[in-house]
Parts: sequence; C-alpha cells; structure tokens
Amino acid sequence: MNDDSQQIPVKLPEPTLRRLPWYLAYLKLQKDQGVEFVSSTQISKEINVDASQIAKDLSFINISGKTRVGYEVNSLVDVLEDFLGFTKTHKAFIFGAGSLGAALLHDNGLEQFGLQIVAAFDVNPKKINTVINNIPVYDLKEFERYRKELGVNIGVLTVPVDKAQQVADQMIEGGLRAIWNFTPFRIRVPHDIVVQNTSIYAHLAVMFNRLNCIQD
Repeated sequence: MNDDSQQIPVKLPEPTLRRLPWYLAYLKLQKDQGVEFVSSTQISKEINVDASQIAKDLSFINISGKTRVGYEVNSLVDVLEDFLGFTKTHKAFIFGAGSLGAALLHDNGLEQFGLQIVAAFDVNPKKINTVINNIPVYDLKEFERYRKELGVNIGVLTVPVDKAQQVADQMIEGGLRAIWNFTPFRIRVPHDIVVQNTSIYAHLAVMFNRLNCIQD
C-alpha cells in the first residue's frame, strides 16, 4: 500500500524550475498588497510568460486554482516556498574569498531563500583567519575537517578560473554533494554531484550581444 502522506520528489524540467521563483516574487508582492486571489492570466501580464505555461508549471506542485477566481495567494506562496526548498536551511561554504566571494558573504538575502553561508575558504594568507560579515575565512586545507564538523553538503565556487577544476575536485573529495559554480569554467564532476552554473560573464556576453544588435 502506498503512503499518500509522503510525497515522492519530482524532478522538474529546468526551465520550469527557473520560472517558479519569478512567480513567487510576483505573488509575494501581491500578498504584501493584500491581494487574496490571482489568476495565471494576471501573472502572465506582469512577468511576460504565457498563461498556459504558468498553469502547466504550477501543475507540477500539486496546487490548483478556483474557476473564475484563480489561485489563493497566501497558499500558493507557502507551497512554492516549501517546494523550492526556501523554507529549509541549507548550510554552505564559499570557496574563494576574493571580490565575488566576499560580495556573496555580505549578501544577507541568501538566508531568506534558505542558503546559510557558514564559512569561507581561501589560500591567501591575508584572508585566512579573517572574518567577513561575521563569517570566518579558513585555510582551504581545513575544509574537510569543518565540513564534517558543521555537516555542510553545498559549496559555492568563486575561485579564479584556472583553479576551478582543482578546487572542485577537492570539494567533492571532501564530501560536498552540490556545487554552485560562479566561475566561467565548466567543471567536470561525477554523475551523482549536483552542479549549478551561474556565470555572470556569460550573461554579460548575451546582454552585450543583444545591445549591439539593437544599436545596429
């Protein structure tokens, strides 16, 4: 007999996962303004995603709207936050306390989405044993010890590109299961390691190209 009280995790298409936080951000604004119900058509007008696509995306999270009324805003916000993992705290380390790493260490907003940076690691003696935004920076050599001590399984990679694969290998060997990669280098990892690539340089290239096309 199946236990209906336990939901089996669903692996959503990546485009859907990328859109769900857009819906959540809009719904939170509506919630703050006291709006009780919202339709997929209303969401569509604000974030420029087809209403049928929004309805399809939301069908993955097992919530349905009411005919001629729409989705109950408070409930949908709660369901989305829980489904996306934003209500659970996920501890993480940052690897590379340079300009980008330090900026992320100063970003207190990450905790609102469930990501708690508990320590950073670097090889620069000037950064080791310092504190950035109340978060300690340790020697990279001490990473595995602190991972076991703090029970961390996520690493944020912000090292120079020529060190990306080397540090990624060390992160995996030390027991991390997921890497948020901010370098422009596409690291190679085993199939059971989760990698999310977020290269600001790639997004810059796209923006510059589109801008040049408009200007031409």
